[in-house]
Amino acid sequence: MKFRTILAAAVAAMALMACTNPEDEQGPISTEGLDEVTYTTLTYDQEAKQRICNPERGFYSQTSFRSASSMGTSVVTASRMTGRTLHLTLFYLTDFIESDISADYLAAMQTTFDNLRAGGGKAIVRFAYKDDDSVLNKPWDASQELVARHIEQVSPILAKNADVIYTVQAGFIGVWGEWYYTSYFHMPITTDAQYADRRKVVDGLLQALPKDRQVELRTPAFKMRMYGVGLEDTLTVATAHNGSDLARLAGHNDCYLASSNDTGTFDDKRGTGDWLFWDAETRYTIMGGETCGTSKFSKCENTLQRMAEQHWSYLNIGYHQGVISGWRSEGCYNEIVARLGYRLALRNAFFSPEAVAGGDFRVVMNIANEGWAAPMNPRGVELVLVGGGKEYKFKIDSDPRFWFENTITTLATTITLPADLAAGEYDLYLNLPDGYESLANNPNYSIRLLNDNVWNKDKGYNLLTTITVQ
Repeated sequence: MKFRTILAAAVAAMALMACTNPEDEQGPISTEGLDEVTYTTLTYDQEAKQRICNPERGFYSQTSFRSASSMGTSVVTASRMTGRTLHLTLFYLTDFIESDISADYLAAMQTTFDNLRAGGGKAIVRFAYKDDDSVLNKPWDASQELVARHIEQVSPILAKNADVIYTVQAGFIGVWGEWYYTSYFHMPITTDAQYADRRKVVDGLLQALPKDRQVELRTPAFKMRMYGVGLEDTLTVATAHNGSDLARLAGHNDCYLASSNDTGTFDDKRGTGDWLFWDAETRYTIMGGETCGTSKFSKCENTLQRMAEQHWSYLNIGYHQGVISGWRSEGCYNEIVARLGYRLALRNAFFSPEAVAGGDFRVVMNIANEGWAAPMNPRGVELVLVGGGKEYKFKIDSDPRFWFENTITTLATTITLPADLAAGEYDLYLNLPDGYESLANNPNYSIRLLNDNVWNKDKGYNLLTTITVQ
């Protein structure tokens, strides 16, 4: 069997991305799944120099929608040109603070999701009523009864468009939907009944969405108090991503790094209580948000440590500009660009020494995740054999949601080549497609590995090698 060599000539630091070496922490690369047969080995060292545009991670752009406005496809494609695939879609229901949402507004929401799908983007969804916390702007939100009705109205749209929804922030309550300045839901919250009123909003959203989508809460205390959990109840490998309500409750921090407690986001001192709760939970749930002001806590050293501790996957590129410019001047901005969410790269792979039609072919790959989080929504893993105008797909039993940060995941599988496979050369790819059938064949929604010279942009596949079938 012949292989087209794709060995890297050297290790190159990316101009826009900082790297870590998982081998430094994890020991030697795994050879799990190999026996004493002499395998053909490829090593993938060099990483692509350009900025990688991958789904469901990184900096996001924010757009607010009022009346019957919607997002155009050109906005989504323009964002992709800058390496961004996420959009905070903030639907303001100001005109409906005392009525049902109009049919025109609901139709505009659907148009936004349609255009996200067409342009290759995904939404971080939030609903709110007001964006001004002045007393003259009261009421700041709708009554509890009307909020429930509005959730009922948007539920079919959320369900229909779950494929292009990355996550939903609980929203609805308070100015900007941030659960603080509220006219109908009490702040400060002093009783269990007041927490229960807010839980009804969250439960409504959980019910509206498929069980593979998460709802984000503004502080860790809301999950702990509303759902009666503590440090001893944090998610584990055994309980994560199982479709339960607790597994689907994530967090967003919209005053990140602004003070010692992020302006009330945390109740306890760092390294204790609700800080530790989010440290543990966010290994299995989505974490993101925005900064809201410069402080000594927004310096690079603290920022990088905090992002690693709480597994940050996404962040607002538009706010706060003082914080972001500080990261640029201090020199950590490129690392943040690189490590938000997942950062997957092939380290090496082993292949059977022969490929025979109708025979077994062994593949073992080691994939490093140098990001701060794992991919958080369901995703396929498959080998794709391409040649002679045909494609053959072979699923691999692995869940990328458990490809954790600073680890190397070994994928070991044996595929049986089709008996009628004609002799000749075939490209063998790794494909990491979106978990929804509607997007599974769309290359914009497949994960691109960081290695140089492996990406097939038309297919959304990552080239492993070329084999010669005998």
